Amino acid sequence: METNGNRLVEISALGEVSSPSGGAKAYSISPEGIPAILPGIGGITYNVKIGDSAIQWEADHVEPCVSIRNKDKEENGALNLLACIGNSAKVVSGDAKGDTGIVTGKHGGIENVLVDFDDKTIEKLVIGDKILIRCIGLGFSFTNCPQIKTINLSPHLLETLPIKYDKTKGVMQIPVTHTIPAAIMGSGLGSQHCYRGDYDIQLFDKQTIEKHNLDTLRLGDIVAIMDADHSYGRIYKTGAITVGVVVHTNCITAGHGPGVTTLFTSAEGKISPYKDKNANIGVYLNIGRFRKSKKRKTN
Repeated sequence: METNGNRLVEISALGEVSSPSGGAKAYSISPEGIPAILPGIGGITYNVKIGDSAIQWEADHVEPCVSIRNKDKEENGALNLLACIGNSAKVVSGDAKGDTGIVTGKHGGIENVLVDFDDKTIEKLVIGDKILIRCIGLGFSFTNCPQIKTINLSPHLLETLPIKYDKTKGVMQIPVTHTIPAAIMGSGLGSQHCYRGDYDIQLFDKQTIEKHNLDTLRLGDIVAIMDADHSYGRIYKTGAITVGVVVHTNCITAGHGPGVTTLFTSAEGKISPYKDKNANIGVYLNIGRFRKSKKRKTN
């Protein structure tokens, strides 16, 4: 596959480890009218990592590992726009200064960027520590396959993915753990673009969950959303296919669920997803529950 990778700009963006938020509105109400108070977004999450279940937690949109953002709205917008999944992250203040991690997702609404670090680094981090992202991937494209668009994808992550490309048909085969009908996608619809944030898989219909095996979703899983086009915002379109990564845990609130950040989309359906239980960014990037001791490449 030919790309424009040699023309991409690599640029810095800074964020701070964020404090958990949501205390002002403690209760979440389920579609059945049942109230619950649960851990939610932001902060340093010590025991939820890429590779863990996205479903089986007493949680509400919990983000794995470390969440970062900026207090300034414009600066935070740039951080969320520029950071791509697979970019390298470096701690530049505090006791963990010099330690490195990898961007794993973006969470819309709160506008957090999510970063994986190893356990030793996590134990040293505190809220307010500054994290520098080497952002590269915005503007990334396939020069010989314009019908497939990349969004939030770093060149490094692309290099690690076992993708196959059929030049004759112009179809890209991408590994996924699950296929998801666009009909159950919720919060995040209506966005003007998909270069920030995510949108949620609603898990309120038992028949759909069982049919698509959605109770096995893990954080970091690469999934295909069928009949979904993300070229210029998130819409339902018959035959279109979008591939993304699961970035945060489930939620009990109507319209919400595990969030998906976009990686690839084709309005013409030029993506052919194939099932692979190991299709998780943790496997490809050597992070989270899949982390091994060997040194990894970043960016």
